[in-house]
Amino acid sequence: MTQQEIMQRVLEEKVIAIVRGVETAQCMKVAEALYNGGIRLMEVPFNAKDPSSDETTAACIAALAETYGGKMLVGAGTVLNIRQVELTAKAGGSYIIAPNVDVNVIRRTVELGMVSMPGAMTPTEIETAHEAGAGFVKLFPAAELGTGYVKAVRAPLSHIKLLAVGGISEKNFADFLKAGVVGAGVGGNLANKTWIENGEFDKITEVARQLVEIAKHA
Repeated sequence: MTQQEIMQRVLEEKVIAIVRGVETAQCMKVAEALYNGGIRLMEVPFNAKDPSSDETTAACIAALAETYGGKMLVGAGTVLNIRQVELTAKAGGSYIIAPNVDVNVIRRTVELGMVSMPGAMTPTEIETAHEAGAGFVKLFPAAELGTGYVKAVRAPLSHIKLLAVGGISEKNFADFLKAGVVGAGVGGNLANKTWIENGEFDKITEVARQLVEIAKHA
């Protein structure tokens, strides 16, 4: 897929499910639950505390990209260096999501044909990320900053596509879309650790449905 096509899919779908700290076998079950709920975008984050697990994370992305090829787009999260960008590209990932703005990471992502979604908070960071080639800028931590902040930042920077990440759930997602973000990343409120541990995948499917429904009508 071209970068333009990936961006189009993100704009259409609006919800990126963040599945953090789940080993590959469980990750496949979570992906199935998300898919059944209508989710078509998934992020598998790297573990910043354990760089030795980077290969394992990339293998999980590869397994998902293969299983859901064409049906669901998978990308990496918490990408802090170029090596992780390259591992993701090799695994068949479509986008790179980061908690910060690293111009080198953004440029390498674009070079490898993926879409860059760096995390930023201030107008300076948001514009820097955009200038470096980011397709979307992830406003983080969104719920802490609030919808008023989104509106204030968007006034001068309305040319930049913002995603809300951090504390987003089915309860506040619609408010953030109304405030002007083009989509959101949803983590613990969707791929909930306790539900996964208890095998309550139907709960994940149910929340996924609610988020997809909000995305359609916002």
